[in-house]
Amino acid sequence: MPKYIFLTVLLFQNFYIAAQSNWVRMDSLYTPLPSSMEVWKSIAPVGGRPSIVYLVRAKLSDPELLFTADTSFKRRLTPSQFFEKNNKPFLVANTSFFSFVTHQNLNVVIKNRKQLSYQVHSIPGKGRDTLTWRHPLGSAIGIKKNRTADAAWIFTDSISKYPLAVQAPVMPYKDSQPTLSKKIFLSILQSKNKPKPWKMETAVGGGPMLVQNGKVAIANEEELKFAGRAIEDRHPRTAMGYSADGWLLILVAEGRHPGKAEGLTLRQTAQLLIDWNCWEGLNLDGGGSSALLINGKQTITPSDKEGERAVPGVFLIKRN
Repeated sequence: MPKYIFLTVLLFQNFYIAAQSNWVRMDSLYTPLPSSMEVWKSIAPVGGRPSIVYLVRAKLSDPELLFTADTSFKRRLTPSQFFEKNNKPFLVANTSFFSFVTHQNLNVVIKNRKQLSYQVHSIPGKGRDTLTWRHPLGSAIGIKKNRTADAAWIFTDSISKYPLAVQAPVMPYKDSQPTLSKKIFLSILQSKNKPKPWKMETAVGGGPMLVQNGKVAIANEEELKFAGRAIEDRHPRTAMGYSADGWLLILVAEGRHPGKAEGLTLRQTAQLLIDWNCWEGLNLDGGGSSALLINGKQTITPSDKEGERAVPGVFLIKRN
């Protein structure tokens, strides 16, 4: 190995070890788990504020693991109820943003290559823009049949078997139509950002994208998830990504508990994923929705005083 490559690898390894120094392996509290799943916890302050963060990493290539999703129909279930409904999987995590009125997922959920819910691509204008609509593309993370992962910006509609995905963010289109048609979607893309069918076995959506090519790259302006400087606010967080060496990463941060766990900003969430060698990753629904169960046991304490919030969709890891 050339000397300069050896030094580069050594520096990366030293950085990676240093980044993990605040984390403690917690598998023994959540047994039984396969050797390809790891549970880590950090109580180190983040940005000078008290924090409690869990990270689960699972080897995508392990045939013992089944990565899947589930949704409820016209109702919401707590993560614990999804745990019982799905025969007690290894892991349950909240995913999509949703409507409290309709109980509908607002982002894509794919299970066994079938779209169970679709991206909502239209946001009505307000005030002087009442008669206009903005049409953002949301981000999602998926796992292919060959057990590799991809995070992308996707377009979905109910008449297409597969979503269309692009690998770079797209500024939201604005017009007077309440829906974004496939024709308009294709017309606003630049030639270097060509869409491809997104053939995923399992996928969940959220946003904004946090990490691209191993670097912080928050696509909030393109996805229109949070207004103004809200990306700098601290909240409970759920995020998901994957590493270049084949680990799926699921992160949850406790928050809204002053003096104990005050949550993370989106930038801090992105950086923690990168500390775990994340190549691509995105934010999922957070706040009172953030929850992670491992073998049915809670990790973080939910921020809602009632406990676990009922949600319409979850990501699951089961025994295959």
